[in-house]
Amino acid sequence: MRIKLISMLSAVALSAMAAPAYSVDGAAIYKNPAKGGCSACHGKDAKSPIMNTYPKLAGQNEAYLLQQLKDIKSGKRNNGMTAAMKGIMHMVNDEEMAALAKYISGLK
Repeated sequence: MRIKLISMLSAVALSAMAAPAYSVDGAAIYKNPAKGGCSACHGKDAKSPIMNTYPKLAGQNEAYLLQQLKDIKSGKRNNGMTAAMKGIMHMVNDEEMAALAKYISGLK
């Protein structure tokens, strides 16, 4: 009985590892108010922010964008308008930040 249980648990663990990874949609996150609604401040196209002090994000380097998001979330970057973003960064996890950076960097 014990061997059967171990075999079943091993099979479950292996099937979980072989399951396809969930794909996070950066475009959906960018537009989603429940995830901070990036488009509300940075514009639907990521290049027409509501205030001239907010950066135009479209086409920025993916690694740079991701690092900025991480730094704002951690508090390492704390200047300019980062206080506004710090308040919403708890809504996105690392995987979502990576998807956002990838999406935004691909915009023209």
